[in-house]
Amino acid sequence: MSGNIKIYKYKTLGNVAVRLRDDLNNHHFVLLFAYNGTGKTRLSMEFKDQSKKRKKNPVTDTLYYNAFTEDLFHWNNDLENDTERHLMINRNSRFFKGFRELALEEKIFTFLERYADFDFRIDYENWTIVFSKQVKNPKYKPETEELEYIIQNHIKVSRGEENIFIWCIFLAICELAIDDAESYSWVKNIYIDDPISSLDDNNTIAVASDLAQLLKKGKDKVKVVISSHHSLFFNVMYNELRNIEHKSHFLHKNGPEGYILRATDDTPFFHHVAVLTELKKVSTTQKVNTYHFNMLRSILEKTSTFFGYDEFSKCIYGIDDDVLFSRALNLLSHGKYSIYQPVEMNEDNKELFNRILNAFLDKFEFQLPEILA
Repeated sequence: MSGNIKIYKYKTLGNVAVRLRDDLNNHHFVLLFAYNGTGKTRLSMEFKDQSKKRKKNPVTDTLYYNAFTEDLFHWNNDLENDTERHLMINRNSRFFKGFRELALEEKIFTFLERYADFDFRIDYENWTIVFSKQVKNPKYKPETEELEYIIQNHIKVSRGEENIFIWCIFLAICELAIDDAESYSWVKNIYIDDPISSLDDNNTIAVASDLAQLLKKGKDKVKVVISSHHSLFFNVMYNELRNIEHKSHFLHKNGPEGYILRATDDTPFFHHVAVLTELKKVSTTQKVNTYHFNMLRSILEKTSTFFGYDEFSKCIYGIDDDVLFSRALNLLSHGKYSIYQPVEMNEDNKELFNRILNAFLDKFEFQLPEILA
C-alpha cells in the first residue's frame, strides 16, 4: 500500500455522513468497510437525515437497507392453531409506497429464485405475506395416485431465508427507483448496510455480484453508499465497481476523539490485515482484553487454512515455546467473550498474548498499514 495514505478525522457520525454526501457529488458509489460496533447502522440513518437538514424538508431522499429495514416485517406465528403463520408488513412505511399499485411479486421472485427454493404470496388487503414450499408427499407410494410432491403452505421460513426475502424486496424497489417509477421518484440516494447476514460465502458472492450488476445499470440515476464489516462482500463489491467512479474508505473509531476515515482507493481493505493491525496496537498499548485471544486465534486459523495445514498450531510450529502458545490459545480463546463487554486480561496473560502475536508476525512478516493516525 502507498505510504501516503489519506486519513481524515471526524468528531461525529454526522460529520462522516456529510463527507459521504460530498463524495457522491463527484462519484457514483462510496464503499465503506467498518467493524461491527463502529456505528454503521447509525451512520446510515445520519446519512438519510442529512437531506432533511439541508433542504429543511421532512422527507428524505435516501432509500436505505439496514437493521431497521428488517424491522418493517414481523411474524404472526398463529400460536393458537400453529397453522396460519404469516409475515406482517408495516404498511405505514414509505418503503412500501408502491407495493399495491406496482404488484411487485414478479420482480421480487426474479431475484428470490436465485437464492431460495420457496414461494410467497402478498395479501394487499391485510398487508401480510404467506410462504409456501414444494415438499415430498409423506403419503406418496409408487402404486398409489398420490402426488410425489405437494405444496406446503403457511410455512415458517428460517431467519436466513427471511433475510434474503427482505433483501429481494429491497432489490425490486431499487430496480423501480432506477427505472424511474413514479412511486419511488423521491429516491436520489441508496444506502446499503450489511445486506449479507446469515449467508454462506457462495451466496455472499452471488448477492454482491447481482447487486453490482443492478447498481451499474442505475449509476446515472442514483448515487449509492455501501457499508459492510464482511471482508469477502466488501472485496467483491470493490472489484465489481473498481472501473466506475467511486470512493473507498475504512471507517474506524478514534477512541473518545470520534472517527477516522482512511482512504483505501488503491486496494480493497483486507480483513485479516485490519485485525492484525488492531491486535498490534492493543499489544503496544497493553490494552489486551479477553476477546483479543479469540481474534488472534481466528487469524492463526485463517493463516493455517491458507497454507493447507489441518490445525492452527501448525503455523506457529518450530518457533520457541510453540507448544505453550498452542495450549494457551486453545484455553484462552474458548470463552464467549463479547467485544461489547470487554474485560482486561491480567498481566501474565497480556505478556503471553504479546509473545504469541510477535512470534507469529516475526515468522510471517505481514505488512501492516497504519490505520490510526
